[in-house]
Amino acid sequence: REKIEKEIDRLERTPPASPENVVLRNYLEWTLSLPWGKESRDRLDLKKAENILDQDHYGLEKVKERILEFLAVRKLAKFLKSPIICLIGPPGVGKTSLAKSIARSLQREFVRISLGGVRDEAEIRGHRRTYIGAMPGKIITEIKRQGTANPVFMLDEIDKLGRDFRGDPASALLEVLDPEQNNSFVDNYLNLPFDLSEVMFITTANSLDTIPAPLRDRMEIIEFSSYLEHDKIAIAKAYLIPREKDDNGLADRKISFHKSALQELIRYYVREAGVRNLQRRIGSILRKIAREAAAGAQGPWSLKASNIKTYLAPRKYSLELANRKSEIGVATGLAWTSYGGEILFCEASRMPGKGGVILTGLLGEVMKESARIAISYLKAHYQQYKINPKDFSTFDMHIHFPAGAVPKDGPSAGITLTTALASLFMQRKVRHDIAMTGELTLQGKVLPIGGLKEKMLAAKRAGIHKLIVPEENRESIAEFSAEILSGMDITFVTDVSQVLEKVVMPAKEK
Repeated sequence: REKIEKEIDRLERTPPASPENVVLRNYLEWTLSLPWGKESRDRLDLKKAENILDQDHYGLEKVKERILEFLAVRKLAKFLKSPIICLIGPPGVGKTSLAKSIARSLQREFVRISLGGVRDEAEIRGHRRTYIGAMPGKIITEIKRQGTANPVFMLDEIDKLGRDFRGDPASALLEVLDPEQNNSFVDNYLNLPFDLSEVMFITTANSLDTIPAPLRDRMEIIEFSSYLEHDKIAIAKAYLIPREKDDNGLADRKISFHKSALQELIRYYVREAGVRNLQRRIGSILRKIAREAAAGAQGPWSLKASNIKTYLAPRKYSLELANRKSEIGVATGLAWTSYGGEILFCEASRMPGKGGVILTGLLGEVMKESARIAISYLKAHYQQYKINPKDFSTFDMHIHFPAGAVPKDGPSAGITLTTALASLFMQRKVRHDIAMTGELTLQGKVLPIGGLKEKMLAAKRAGIHKLIVPEENRESIAEFSAEILSGMDITFVTDVSQVLEKVVMPAKEK
């Protein structure tokens, strides 16, 4: 108050024609229009909040439970710092829309800003008044626009923040997202402390790897996993189809999608962790039906698997396993990306040479090192696997991972590389119906890996039901839901020799 009164006194003494007058007037307008202490009342009816969250989203029990816990504590305790939540998951699984539902369930205003590509620290903290055209940062700007000091504030794509000579926005966010400091956040333009402790900050990201550790430490991480097939079918029936019917003017038309039609779409026309592309495919079908309706067709339309091809042309994808057979030098691995899990085929070939190694498939440094470890391990244990040691010096090796335009890195392909190379030098086929993942040490030990849930879902999508995973991942698998584990035959290993014994076929089956 004292600072504002001083600025008003300065304004009164400043000539109207002075540039300083305009600067002071703008500053006072901004300062006095902020919602100092003005807060919306939270809806503390847990049952109603739960109904809203369930009505808007299928599944996502962990996130819903966290919001209801916050409401319960809020109801019992008068003073409670708002949680700072980070929703991590592949695109299209409902992170952004869930944040809107949280605001609706709490009866709070909703603010969303995208941090993707933000490189200027002033976007967060604002510019100092000494600059021409100075303005507050996005945090204060959006709070002024909403008119309350306790909105649900969504910081989208926090993992895609940049940095350059103008500063580091991630460092500026440290104060914003720290419950111990954000009760006195100082914007460079206002130069006054503003209380952000009542704001519920929700951040979203596809990957934790690119979020700086100090920033990551300030947030409560909640992970979203890929949807299973039955989840996608339920979401399509309850949300996607009704929404697309409304958007395409078909709300009053009798259109039904049989379960087989949705299975056809999910398995052969989209390949994703979420449901965004599934919604686009459903929309594409309904637009063609809208054209038929506009031409006079009355329906009803009952779509089965056999009808999908007439609306969307031939299948875009096939189950990877259906096109594969057991071969020498080809092993099936599992990879994790920010877009979900993927099946990864490792191909190894050899030709006369002097022991050179060629690595292709846009591999990162860690993956290249895994290939060198695999070769060194086989050289050191040639007797165990009955490999002619001269082969290492009389042949060149070429290791390739298909989808060459897609970057690949990480240590979890260690046992896959070893299997492909062992098969090549032993001249024995590798079983194509078993997928594997695990980091390899120089002694042949198999170390634990991350992203296992997404990898298992990728295997299921590909029709692979036999997996080899590190023994140290056994406890994490015990936490997975029954739906993920159903139908899966998982072998836990501690040494790569156990892997080779399981997947490399006997010589007589070459």
